[in-house]
Amino acid sequence: MALCLAFGAHVYAQTPAPANNYDYTEAFAPFFYTQNGNSYRSASGKPGPAYWQNSADYQLKAKLDEANNKISGLEVLTYTNNSPDELSFIWMQLDQNLFREDSRGTAIIPPTGSRNGSKGQKFEGGNQLSAVKLLSINGKNQSVDLKYLVNDTRMQIFLPENLKAGGGVLKLQIDFSFISPEYGSDRMGVLQTKNGKIFSIAQWYPRMCVYDDVNGWNTTPYTGPGEFYLEYGDFDISITAPAKHIVVCSGELQNAEQVYTAEQLQRWKEAAKSESTVMIRNANEVNSATSRPKQDGELTWHFKMKNTRDVAWASSAAFVVDAARINLPSGKSSLAISAYPVESAGANAWSRSTEYVKKSIEFYSKNLYEYTYPAAVNVAGSQGGMEYPGIVFCSWKSTKSSLWGVTDHEFGHNWFPMIVGSNERLYGWMDEGLNTFINSLSTYEFNNGEYRPERTDMHKLANYLTNPLFEPVMASPDNMKESHIGVLCYYKPSAGLTFLREQVLGKERFDRAFKAYIDRWAFKHPTPADFFRTIENVAGEDLSWFWRGWFTNNWRADIAVTDVKYAKDNPKNGALITLACLEKMPLPVTLQIQTVSGKTETINLPIEIWKRNNTWTFLYPSTEELKSVNFDPERVLLDVNSDNDYWVR
Repeated sequence: MALCLAFGAHVYAQTPAPANNYDYTEAFAPFFYTQNGNSYRSASGKPGPAYWQNSADYQLKAKLDEANNKISGLEVLTYTNNSPDELSFIWMQLDQNLFREDSRGTAIIPPTGSRNGSKGQKFEGGNQLSAVKLLSINGKNQSVDLKYLVNDTRMQIFLPENLKAGGGVLKLQIDFSFISPEYGSDRMGVLQTKNGKIFSIAQWYPRMCVYDDVNGWNTTPYTGPGEFYLEYGDFDISITAPAKHIVVCSGELQNAEQVYTAEQLQRWKEAAKSESTVMIRNANEVNSATSRPKQDGELTWHFKMKNTRDVAWASSAAFVVDAARINLPSGKSSLAISAYPVESAGANAWSRSTEYVKKSIEFYSKNLYEYTYPAAVNVAGSQGGMEYPGIVFCSWKSTKSSLWGVTDHEFGHNWFPMIVGSNERLYGWMDEGLNTFINSLSTYEFNNGEYRPERTDMHKLANYLTNPLFEPVMASPDNMKESHIGVLCYYKPSAGLTFLREQVLGKERFDRAFKAYIDRWAFKHPTPADFFRTIENVAGEDLSWFWRGWFTNNWRADIAVTDVKYAKDNPKNGALITLACLEKMPLPVTLQIQTVSGKTETINLPIEIWKRNNTWTFLYPSTEELKSVNFDPERVLLDVNSDNDYWVR
């Protein structure tokens, strides 16, 4: 009987169908992956047995000149070359050069403006370098000035001898300074409040470019839209600021007894044990001399952080500070900290920030991968929202669900790309899209649905997300219209992963594969192919049709119910239902079928029906006439046209 049914279906599929754009040989074309696995990256999506990456450790000292918005710094970099290649030079990133008037980023800002750059602020931006000095190379101490060449936001440093492969170590010193923009491409800046300036400082020291097995040196210039790609290492940071300031930073504070009062130290101890928020410095204490160890001069704050790709910090005399314990699955704990001005305080505003930080990190630690940093700091600043390891900057104006949303999103980035270190400069979706997806899961659970959104009509969303004017998701952020980045880096990949999880693989298979990706690539550098291969190999499903349509192309999906007939013209012999795939991306099929007597049944057809057909006719074993056939009645599939989804008697 199976052979007869298959043959019958094949014959019926030859009936004329509406004109369409679908080509099954294109949708299911072989060789989706353009490279085979190798010793560095396995075909299964794992790091290979010879996988390597370099490391960069930093000793950083910074001094804040509040009056002039100036940061002066000294960096000692220890760079280890674990690659199989000797290096005669290295490349570093000077992201502050984005704010020079002659930068590439400034040149490409349109007359209508942009979120990137400094929004027309006139100041002397960019890095000023007063020393680039070699301290040692390949185990030999040297003290010589190095030749270097600055090109926009990149600096090439020439070495007196090749840095050895397989573990050669280079140590150098860089003295630098820059003036902070008031608005720095929505990633850093200076916010004026009634009790003083809030400095949110990021991309503040010369950072190593990544040298990897994919591109060698990754030297794509920083123009604003694309974010970062960085090596991992250990950091030792000292920040000198006015004594009235409180400084918060990535990592763990090493000298709390020198920079906080005895009463504040006791409050920190309480916060480290507390499930609810504990005030470290409340709004009434902000202008009190007793809330600081001293009023005049400066204080130096000392922080350390291990196995991180970056650090950022904030400093202000205006900070209200509170904290609470974060519980981690292993039994360890971290500390949720919020720093904000009195203008942001309130029961529906930043007074709930620490609660949000705690709940967000506890959710991701339980369901994805345990949070690895000793603290998680939320800073109220001029930014809409920006993430760095262990610290984020969120809008001081945010309240209620918008504050939860931005806090949860920015701390979600501690998994993508802080733990899973993808190349944001080239593949914005690998951090923003995966993060937006996990945000949908955490928001659904937060406080039993306090901010849970209404169910999404995926037909309407898919129609919007596949606008023919959009670039593919796989385009780099620099290669997208700025107005398209929110859709293509955030919402479209997130919607696609929701579709895979809920409609294609199922939650159990998807979640296992997704978690395997994080476990495999924690503190490493995955590519898109590593992600795609991992999901396919762990879930056991060929998804090339989906990656090809939703990520590498901007294809649309449109499944239509085109005809219903009866076998031998008799309803008792069953109904012959004809479907058509009218656009370039196929979809699995869910049909709700109702008979004239009121019987209703939902059936599912696999993606394979489209592997060699533009139309598909199958026999539904009914013994009476059908009243209606409805494709995707719950509107959970990525179909762009609901008008042709319904057949009625």
